[in-house]
Amino acid sequence: MTAHRWTRRQVLGTAAGTGAALGGVAPLMSPGVAQAHTGRSAPRGHMKIIAIEEAVMLPGLITQGTALNGAIPFKPEVVAQWLKRLPDITEHRLADMDENGVTMQVLSLTPPGVQMQPDAAIAVRDARHANDALAAIVAAHPTRFGGLAALPLQDPAAAVREAERAVRELGMAGFLVNGHTCGHYLDEPQFRPVWAALEELGTPLYLHPTPAPTGDWGLTHDRPELVGPLYSWAAETGGHALRVILGGVFDDFPGARLIVGHMGEFLPFQMSRLDVQIQNITTRVALRKKPSEYLVDNVAITTSGVMDDTMLQAAIGAVGIDNVLFAIDYPFEKSSQAVGFLLDADLPTGHRRKIAHRNAERLLRL
Repeated sequence: MTAHRWTRRQVLGTAAGTGAALGGVAPLMSPGVAQAHTGRSAPRGHMKIIAIEEAVMLPGLITQGTALNGAIPFKPEVVAQWLKRLPDITEHRLADMDENGVTMQVLSLTPPGVQMQPDAAIAVRDARHANDALAAIVAAHPTRFGGLAALPLQDPAAAVREAERAVRELGMAGFLVNGHTCGHYLDEPQFRPVWAALEELGTPLYLHPTPAPTGDWGLTHDRPELVGPLYSWAAETGGHALRVILGGVFDDFPGARLIVGHMGEFLPFQMSRLDVQIQNITTRVALRKKPSEYLVDNVAITTSGVMDDTMLQAAIGAVGIDNVLFAIDYPFEKSSQAVGFLLDADLPTGHRRKIAHRNAERLLRL
């Protein structure tokens, strides 16, 4: 079956006319076996390092929440440290950046952000407030921080207006969406105006995991440790990104860019299987390219939380060096480990610099 191909003019016109809301080298211990970086102290040179998946908790939002609430059995003492660092800008965060040689953090609202707010008007208000607060932080420290704006997707027309304001007035580098929005996914037709705006603005959308899945998953019964960073977030976020691909979003908007973290949420390591099996499946949208081609042409990945040379080399081989960016996932991951991994990785200098800062500067126009 084929789907209607939206043009940019059509969807932007739709957006304007609707206000409907949506409810360095370290040998591996064993060749071919992944080994997490231990965080040993690495010499700090003068290479610029930009980290682009760095969480912040902002005051004044009607809807407050973090990924630390719920069923994930995080250790209390670890959560306490995270909660101390999430709202902070100057006391802990800048000191951590200076200690570990991080030039810039690109900040975004900690999950679930505005995505789980069922009242569209509140979501619009909170997104605007959060983006103003992020812009003020960036203005106060323009060489140390950038910002990924929040989008109130509960009201797609309002999300388009906020996207335009965030980039053109506030100078945001892009956008971050924390998973689904009240059960709605980014491939759905009502979000075509948003994709059109993102393509027009030339700004990427970072798809981040959400702590709130859409339904009960039997796989995690009696195994709450599977919920969150150990497994479910990667599976859910990778699946969401595949929905965007299979939904034909990048056929309709070939200039749109999606970023996924955690070394691509499994996807780079599934590219061959995706290409083979898509030939055996009747898809609802007749795609113009193979899944792997969209993953190279329209998707970038970050290293956040996956500090392993084997995985990095495989990801570069799969998606290409120009599509891999550095991220820490501060404060949920340790900057010393992430930066040590980057500086120790078995990479040519040019590749290391692309991951460390050049790809981010190009994609986010920093």
